[in-house]
Amino acid sequence: MTVKLDLSQDAASLTAQLVDIPSVSGDERVLADAVEEALRAFPHLTVHRDGDSVVARTELGRAERILIAGHLDTVPIADNLPSRIEGPLMYGCGTSDMKSGVAVQLRLAAHLPEPNRDVTYVFYDCEEVEAARNGLLRLANNHPEWLVADFAVLMEPTGGAVEGGCQGTLRATVSTTGTRAHSARSWLGDNAIHAAAPILARLRAYEGARVEIDGLEYREGLNAVRIEGGVAGNVIPDACAVTVNFRFAPNRDVEQALAHVCEVFAGFDVVLTDEAAGALPGLDRPAAAAFVAAIGTPPRAKFGWTDVARFSALGIPAVNYGPGDPNLAHKRDEHVEIALIGDSEERLRRWLG
Repeated sequence: MTVKLDLSQDAASLTAQLVDIPSVSGDERVLADAVEEALRAFPHLTVHRDGDSVVARTELGRAERILIAGHLDTVPIADNLPSRIEGPLMYGCGTSDMKSGVAVQLRLAAHLPEPNRDVTYVFYDCEEVEAARNGLLRLANNHPEWLVADFAVLMEPTGGAVEGGCQGTLRATVSTTGTRAHSARSWLGDNAIHAAAPILARLRAYEGARVEIDGLEYREGLNAVRIEGGVAGNVIPDACAVTVNFRFAPNRDVEQALAHVCEVFAGFDVVLTDEAAGALPGLDRPAAAAFVAAIGTPPRAKFGWTDVARFSALGIPAVNYGPGDPNLAHKRDEHVEIALIGDSEERLRRWLG
């Protein structure tokens, strides 16, 4: 199947064309081919390809280089293709997360031949699945020179607001042990589930820190997300594990975050099971300050985790900014405000123009 993208149409119409090309994670080839072919038509761009990720760069010798990234894949289709327009809204799989943002990227790449900063446009695959398959991670490993930049914008849905950096996250098990016994003779055992009561009490009393970075307030949180224990209906359990999730401000690294969790649960066995570092917003950088000014709305902290953390790991400060609404991502009735698509393009054009 071959598809030709029309980059001369407005960003909303281009969004509809992108949405109507199915690109569930792992099946982005048709869309990646179309993006590559469309961008190679513009002589001001140098285009590279790795798997189903496409990178297009200007080479103007500017003092700063900006990276604008967006993923091509979507979650599985939920009877929400093809796209449709109802009043001011466009419905369809990927409209919010994040083909409206990709449409803005493509429009800028095609129609901004001499930006005031050099720009690298990254269109990558497999963002919606496990990290090992992530196209941005693959690019960082295979071609780190393609991703060199002073500042990055990830076109994640933010409803047209600037969300700086992202918080880190870790999961850990906090465990208790006991002695198994028949529940009819419970005094002969030691109930490990009962022993977890102090863990829950500490969680209930916990107050997450509020941390200000670059004028943005990040709110930390420590919560139980799972509890496991029990053997049978007539057995005193000898083991219990509470899985906790710590969302931490990006001024902590994973080691510091884990140390904090261990401090909260001193006296218990704590085992790290999953982690991802956060990303600093870097709003003190000139390019970032100019970006915030061009967008024209107060920035806010990103409470979730996004791929801006990958840029942070490369030493590139990054923000999230896109026309979609993050609360609509992955929903059956996913949609985007049409006006926000053109507005996002205009604000980015002003920043780079």
